[in-house]
Amino acid sequence: MFGYIVANQEELKLKDIKRYRSFYCGLCRVLKKKFGMKGQLTLSYDMTFLVMLLTALYEVPAQFEKRHCVMHPVEKHEMRFNEISEYAADMEILLAYYKGRDDWMDEKSLKGRALEKALTKQARLVHEKWPRQSAAIADYIRRLDKAEKSGESDLDKVAGYTGMMMGELFCYREDEWASEMKRMGFFMGKFIYLMDAYEDLEKDRKKHNYNPWESYSDRPDFDALVENTLTMMLADAARAFEILPIVQDVDILRNILYSGVWTRYGMIKQKREQKGGQHDR
Repeated sequence: MFGYIVANQEELKLKDIKRYRSFYCGLCRVLKKKFGMKGQLTLSYDMTFLVMLLTALYEVPAQFEKRHCVMHPVEKHEMRFNEISEYAADMEILLAYYKGRDDWMDEKSLKGRALEKALTKQARLVHEKWPRQSAAIADYIRRLDKAEKSGESDLDKVAGYTGMMMGELFCYREDEWASEMKRMGFFMGKFIYLMDAYEDLEKDRKKHNYNPWESYSDRPDFDALVENTLTMMLADAARAFEILPIVQDVDILRNILYSGVWTRYGMIKQKREQKGGQHDR
């Protein structure tokens, strides 16, 4: 994932910040226990959000510990983890593995090759445990690669591939909440893809790489178009979220959905405004 599903910690109460970070540290602990230090390298706040969301939805109890770690050697930090943390750790490994493989196949990236080789054994085990999610990630990589190579300009179509993949990852159980979880994941996935592309627009232009925003970027209302599109994606995700019977940590989850996800956007927009919206050709 891309690091966009984060909390706006400036607007959280201190107790909520501590709880939020405890799930992050708990996921880190699970990654290390299951996959070693290479597993910890895949740690993200995106999956921390999913852990908190699914934990609240299914009211899954979490174990609590205070430990030292490499990142916090002096002071013990709170860690919360449960079966959802195990699931999220597995998804982190799958995403990293397929990303590494794709980078090697498309760009002959040595870093991607090293990542693929390092995670092959672990990814095979996770695939056997979660075949639906694994197949969704592989299909997403294949479809997105094909769309990018063909220069697909339909934003809804190309972003939809990430959306479908995320929908399957959000759907932990095939139960009465599956449709809403898939819907929520679908629109958050589209948001993530389009936000990432917006942030990378100038870099992709300079490197002559594909970017779905490229054909729209010369419009005088381009930044407004981006903001309106992203807002619609999040509005649909939020509608699905509000249907869910969530009480636990709802303030933190709403902070992420309604405020946190926009923090990177604000920085990207400010940077563009400082440059006067001018692009190097």
